[in-house]
Amino acid sequence: MNVNSEKIAVGTIRQSLLSIVLSLLLSGVNTAFAADWSTTEIHYQNGNLDNAYAAGSTDTTLFTLQHASGWKYGSHFFFVDQISTTGNDDFYGELYSTFSLGKMMGKTVGAGALLDVGVVFGINVAGDANVKKYLPGVSLSWKVTGFNYLDTLITAYIDDTVGDQAPKEDNSFMIDCAWDYPFSIGAQEFTISGHMEYIHERDNAFGSTVESWVLLQPQLRYDIGKQLFDVDKQLYVGIEYQLWTNKLGDGNTDEKTGLLLVVWRL
Repeated sequence: MNVNSEKIAVGTIRQSLLSIVLSLLLSGVNTAFAADWSTTEIHYQNGNLDNAYAAGSTDTTLFTLQHASGWKYGSHFFFVDQISTTGNDDFYGELYSTFSLGKMMGKTVGAGALLDVGVVFGINVAGDANVKKYLPGVSLSWKVTGFNYLDTLITAYIDDTVGDQAPKEDNSFMIDCAWDYPFSIGAQEFTISGHMEYIHERDNAFGSTVESWVLLQPQLRYDIGKQLFDVDKQLYVGIEYQLWTNKLGDGNTDEKTGLLLVVWRL
């Protein structure tokens, strides 16, 4: 692939992701009367991460736009990362739309700790690598004391990679658990949120095995806005710890690192 065609392919991926995000936002505006809730955040993170464009780990800065909302028949979630590191600027995004069986049927679906079951469709897009994955599956929402939410996704992991910057891969599956747990120490308010994903091994077009990986990304947030500016649940500082075994399927790379975290909730 020459430089011009590579730029066209990357531009196509970027436009595709932007179109999806804009469509989701416009859909949210058009159905605002039915919205249950909506949360949008901007994240700043900095730390040393493994760099595919340079040897070893390098200083990396991430700016993230993250949005979650609930509506009449389910929920939407997406984030877009702008990643700046030595030798490269890139982006990565994920989007998931979930249709709640409980909401659509107008009754409780589940029993005991199982609060609801949903049908989910996701898409993951990486910029320079021209990678695109589709993730259809099910969502399980759990009722656990103290948690704002505790959700599990079980999806297929279907490859639709564009171009030749990354080799085509066989399809696989993903299991993901996401949570949000608030707590207080005296008058100080904190939150532990994050997710853990498992993606099963698969082979690529070169006949090599892409190893199974586990990615754990818990965030410890402190509600500094409430203490300094009397702004409740709007400005947070904290850390994110990233544990990624077999990062991106590389059996020789395990990442264990902390990142500075600042969150502004719009």
